[in-house]
Amino acid sequence: MEVEATPSAPESSSEELGDRGLPLALGANAAIVGEYRWIEQALYEIVGGWVRDMPLASVQVHLDAQSMRHAWHAELWADRLPVLTGAEPDRLSVPSATTAALFAALLGVSPPSAVPGSTWPPADEEPSDRPGALPRLAGLYRVLLPRLVTSYRRHLLATSPVTDAPVIRALQLVLNDEIEDWHSGERLVQRLVTRPHDVAAVYQYQQRLEGAVVGAGASSGLVVFPDGVPVD
Repeated sequence: MEVEATPSAPESSSEELGDRGLPLALGANAAIVGEYRWIEQALYEIVGGWVRDMPLASVQVHLDAQSMRHAWHAELWADRLPVLTGAEPDRLSVPSATTAALFAALLGVSPPSAVPGSTWPPADEEPSDRPGALPRLAGLYRVLLPRLVTSYRRHLLATSPVTDAPVIRALQLVLNDEIEDWHSGERLVQRLVTRPHDVAAVYQYQQRLEGAVVGAGASSGLVVFPDGVPVD
């Protein structure tokens, strides 16, 4: 897998999100938007790959729809990458340490490289201790998407309607989608957890993922923001 590093709900208003901080500098905004592009492209690839080995047809349909939505998000962020002198868009689309750690733990492989143009996961590396379908779904909907939603909401607090209107619009569109996907995925996980063994497997895997992302330096959300950005 090579990872270059339709609104469905009412948009969040600035009042609902509280006081905004100072807008991000151009370079910081470019790095974060590039990381969003990497995350959404990786989710498109990973979730789409899961479709083939999920045991239930209803889960396959669910994941296929969400995979295509992540692909659209990646395209949207690619269009929102700021133009920086001497910086190609693909060179901005790389994961931070926290994102790399979480995605590696999700798949049980080595962390993706932040070097532009690198491929991930390694083609010659077999996943170690690959979890079953249910733990992977729980990891997606109880760890990764909630943290990504927190990051998108936090980014909205560091935007200015005067200078960041296109980014704000993209954040609102993607955030609405991610919240809808998170909630529908949580309902799916709850329907599939039917035995004590399921509960144990799900929580052990959640603990592994949270340990990976917190150990890599994340506190609130997934993406690391500069100091001074308000926490939602």
